[in-house]
Amino acid sequence: MQQTASLRVLSPVIGHPSHARASADASTRGHLIHWARFYDASVFLCTLGRAGAMREEAANLAAIQPGESVLEVGCGTGELTRRARARAGSSAVVCGIDPAAEMIAVARAKSEPAGLGIDYRVAAIEALPFADASFDVVLSSLMMHHLPQDLKQVGLAEVRRVLKPGGRLLIVDMKRPSGRFGWLSLPLLVHRGMTHDVHDLPAVVSGAGFVNVETGNTRFRPLGFVSARVPA
Repeated sequence: MQQTASLRVLSPVIGHPSHARASADASTRGHLIHWARFYDASVFLCTLGRAGAMREEAANLAAIQPGESVLEVGCGTGELTRRARARAGSSAVVCGIDPAAEMIAVARAKSEPAGLGIDYRVAAIEALPFADASFDVVLSSLMMHHLPQDLKQVGLAEVRRVLKPGGRLLIVDMKRPSGRFGWLSLPLLVHRGMTHDVHDLPAVVSGAGFVNVETGNTRFRPLGFVSARVPA
């Protein structure tokens, strides 16, 4: 796969000019969403108005502590990253990356007027523009199913690289439906034909070098989670 040279520079987390405007998508074989202006409304509709509660649960599952450095991969319009900021505190490093430039533009437009100081960058999970051992926590919400299987492996190896020893990973993503009417939930209707299941990910996560890999369900029936740690 080809990556632009700028994305391969291991830049420091602090001091990145997050106010700079993104103009080009990152190079990736993952699926990009090119309707960022309508993304929040779409998620609100698919969750029957429970999008905020869904993201709150993801942030709670991550158990972010004050002062911890946090990265969200595939941050979209930044709703979960904003919740990470609230939990980590104003002095902590909080970053979000997404390969779609227009997603990052929307995330910045929502964050900057509030002075949240979140570092949003156009980048792909397989080429994270951060130094080794930069973060305490990495989050992934509703993103892994957009990646082909081999790219999941590459991306999770990158996540492990940027996590500190003992650092934590949380993935929230889709489950395959069960029962005759499982596909009738709105999120799964949108992703009909999906072969990915969040509960298939533990083997990939373990293969990337994570330990204490656990999986479970969320309060939202179509979604499950995987949590893991980098060895201390």
